[in-house]
Amino acid sequence: MAESTLSKQRMPWRIKIEPRLDEPPAWLPAAVSVGAIILALILGGVLIAFAGGNPFASYAHIARASFGDLGVLSDTIVKATPIILTALACSIAFRMKLWNIGAEGQFIMGAWGASAVVLAPIVPAESSRWLFIPVMIMAGMAMGAVWGFIPGYLKAKFNVNEIISTLMLNYIAISWVNFWVFAVWTEGGFQMSPKFPQAAWLPRLSEYAKSVPLFRGLTTHAGLLLGIAAAIVLWFIVYRSRWGYEIRLIGDNPNAARYAGINITRNTIWVMMLSGALAGLGGMSEVGGVVHRLQTAPIAAGYGFTGIIVAWLAKLNPLVIILVSVLFGALILAGREIQPSGVPKMIQGIILVCLIASDFLLRYRIRIVRGEEA
Repeated sequence: MAESTLSKQRMPWRIKIEPRLDEPPAWLPAAVSVGAIILALILGGVLIAFAGGNPFASYAHIARASFGDLGVLSDTIVKATPIILTALACSIAFRMKLWNIGAEGQFIMGAWGASAVVLAPIVPAESSRWLFIPVMIMAGMAMGAVWGFIPGYLKAKFNVNEIISTLMLNYIAISWVNFWVFAVWTEGGFQMSPKFPQAAWLPRLSEYAKSVPLFRGLTTHAGLLLGIAAAIVLWFIVYRSRWGYEIRLIGDNPNAARYAGINITRNTIWVMMLSGALAGLGGMSEVGGVVHRLQTAPIAAGYGFTGIIVAWLAKLNPLVIILVSVLFGALILAGREIQPSGVPKMIQGIILVCLIASDFLLRYRIRIVRGEEA
């Protein structure tokens, strides 16, 4: 009894954690995401300092090298474009609690499908851009959708874990593209295909420099417009359509959705196909707007996995994904000048860990109470 009294005297206040019984305030998810980023940057700075670097100089360099002038901003947007599309792909699947970890493979297959239009060839080399680009878009989205259909069907019909199936399909996509690049479409034995004709390139701002001198040297291409259009369409689907309501209801409460007569099997397949098509469109934008040829699997450059982080950071909101993708494009572009691989991936990993941990605040409420109330 004496020990208990002494304990209460020493600790008059205690921290109490309790589940949230109602929805968190509308401002809390955004505040939690911002807080997670700030914490991740602090932790990243600590690690940079531990390695002997100057975290303030490193972050200042990233800001200058990504947003310092119009030219580097254009390069940042180029890096952000495939992230936008892979993040959109992840967001629509995650919205229905389908954990699509295969956006990387769907991205690669989309790049392959778009390249096949040029290299097979499906469209003759002398065709105009107005024919090449739409057919490449459709082919890229179609191959991505096929790569999304496989795990979607397995999940819907046989309840196969989509995390495992989508992850394994990434490796199959890599091997598939490597076969074509090393054997069928190789250029002189190198790990790349012949360069596409210019009619198969997505237009860049620099092409219009004669009319608008400000565009001289800017690398931003039409893939950005595809990403923005996809984000707007996806926003209307999720928040303004009946199908979007079904997707959200299945994600929130599949039993209630089943009771309401919603076909979960069909929706699972269609959502995974849509997710794959968006990632495939990202692959098309990369081969059509940046490299202008099919290369080995590093063409994806981790965009599929970065899209997972961006989707979570944006709280699955398609429009917010655009802004967050630009920030991650800046991190990738400028971070490589500090260290080609370590720094950008380290910060991305820390951000992901902080985001996952921060979800705790959305599910639980932390209160400080008097000792006797605990």
